[in-house]
Amino acid sequence: MSELKRRSFFKLGLAGLFLSVLKPSKASNYLEETFGEKRKIVPIEPIVISTWKHGVDANAAAWKVLGSSGRALDAVEAGVRITEADINNRSVGIGGRPDRDGHLTLDACIMDENSNCGAVACLEGIDHPISVARKVMEETPHVMLVGKGAKAFALKQGFLKVKTPLKEVKKEWKEWKRDEKAKLKHPEINNENHDTIGMLALDKEGNLSGSCTTSGWGYKLPGRVGDSPIIGAGLFVDNEVGAACATGLGEAVIRIAGSHTVVELMRQGFTPQESCEMAVERIIAKHEDLTGLQVGFLALDKFGNVGAHSVYYGFNYAIQTAKMEKMIDASYDRNW
Repeated sequence: MSELKRRSFFKLGLAGLFLSVLKPSKASNYLEETFGEKRKIVPIEPIVISTWKHGVDANAAAWKVLGSSGRALDAVEAGVRITEADINNRSVGIGGRPDRDGHLTLDACIMDENSNCGAVACLEGIDHPISVARKVMEETPHVMLVGKGAKAFALKQGFLKVKTPLKEVKKEWKEWKRDEKAKLKHPEINNENHDTIGMLALDKEGNLSGSCTTSGWGYKLPGRVGDSPIIGAGLFVDNEVGAACATGLGEAVIRIAGSHTVVELMRQGFTPQESCEMAVERIIAKHEDLTGLQVGFLALDKFGNVGAHSVYYGFNYAIQTAKMEKMIDASYDRNW
């Protein structure tokens, strides 16, 4: 790998020749970026990115935190809570589709700049799994709680019960259940059946955090858990380097520890975009049959650079900064 691709990632204090021209109060809001022997001071610009169109509203909520000089961790929790509460979303939160037995189970994880992390899986009857995951991180010595244990913990922490699935979703499930042929197959994985929202944020202090939450694969086998609540698969944050999250078929993401792979590639000196592309190539190499196998990665490095790539066309993401708010179509390997 050439020296031009290698970067040093570290936060500067008041010391250093370059900081002599900066006001002390602003010194912590700059990073030194190194390319070989060339160095430059890079101002930290807060940014939030998230998967899919529902990321637009989620980003707006996250930006209320970031735009007020808030912490990235608070931003990524507040942002995805919007999607979790959207009763019209069929792949995240209380509006999601149930498993084959009619139970809506939710998965989520969260990770901060200090590598603290928390997760819940197969959580039923609680409306904000991302907040329960944060409580697991902050109030227990564990990383993940699942099923009845996760629900008991949530109730003890003061979270309220909710009745799920929603009436209209339950009606759809009953119609599906009556179709014996449909019972033998899963819905097609494509850009209309994406299964998560992943969010990554960089705050004004130069700290990264991420979150991921989902209701999982519609009409899945009871007990199935995908990549979304698994640290290193659906989400990974390394504050020295960058952060990444995944969307799509969780089983494929888990097989390559997808988000961790993307971050480690960034550590080696590859850009966020190159890292996402290489992770997708690895998934493709691991599967002989790619029919309906959509996976996308989204990445953010320490300097606010973004990358996104997917197996097939259709993956997009939302981005918001102080100067920009828009949807972007990710690059991809192949058409449907």
